[in-house]
Amino acid sequence: MDPLAPLPARPLTGGSVLAVDIGGTKFRVGIVGAGGEVLASALAPTPKAADAETLWSSLAAVVREVLDLGAAVDAVACGAGCGGPMRDHGDAVSPLNIPGWRSFPLRSRLQDLTGLPTFVDNDAKALALAEGRYGGAAGADDYLAMVVSTGIGGGLVVDGSLLDGRLGNAGHVGHVIVEPSGRRCACGARGCLEAEASGTAIEAITGKPPAEASADVIERTGMLVGRAVASVAALLDLDLAVVSGSVALGYGAPFFAAAHAELSQRARLSFVADARIVPGGLGADGPLVGAAAVGFRGIERGGRP
Repeated sequence: MDPLAPLPARPLTGGSVLAVDIGGTKFRVGIVGAGGEVLASALAPTPKAADAETLWSSLAAVVREVLDLGAAVDAVACGAGCGGPMRDHGDAVSPLNIPGWRSFPLRSRLQDLTGLPTFVDNDAKALALAEGRYGGAAGADDYLAMVVSTGIGGGLVVDGSLLDGRLGNAGHVGHVIVEPSGRRCACGARGCLEAEASGTAIEAITGKPPAEASADVIERTGMLVGRAVASVAALLDLDLAVVSGSVALGYGAPFFAAAHAELSQRARLSFVADARIVPGGLGADGPLVGAAAVGFRGIERGGRP
């Protein structure tokens, strides 16, 4: 069967979502139930230095693999999380961590492939939705959700609503400046949090994989994340940051201790004095559940992104 051939249209019945998590190191696709449970999944490495169609072919093959599973029969929508920036609700994505895609029509290509109503958002914003539904921010109306992994992204929930911004790119906390004379970021600026504390940055600075970081590097990474959280908390009157991702969760307690210490030093206004940073509550499934949350939100909105 041709992995790129469109599937027949599917009726809006059932209660699960086809979730597509697009990362710089892997594509993961799964079926996620309404309670946030991952019913089935498959993954493939993201092709390196690949052109747009090679990347798409790899993703489409994983999507087809999951859709061929029995668990996919009740899917009512497709939700996708992808790095930014993006425009037109995912119909033009240009993820900094996937150079082969520039203004790639992700949403329409996924919808044509699956036959499902398809909704796309920034991957960190997607995680913010999921943390509010099922994870470390459940019950909170105001919070920042961050991913500290290969890159760094974020999503902002204020007054119970996920902030989209003018073009849908609100929440790019990875591009808060934390070291004004720091390293050059992929975005072109210097000293962005992503250029100093992401997994990619840590490997570039130390010459070692992030998992082999020294105690000093772990402490510095947490400190810089705490510095960025302090700025965002003061700007938006937030008292909660939920932080996940392979770097943050992999570094564990020392990372979070350093982040808290810096937050306490920097957040001095009375309304952020009690701000806190907690680990994400969804673990390794967070990005996939986040992608599903984008799909569920689209269906709940009657098909609006």
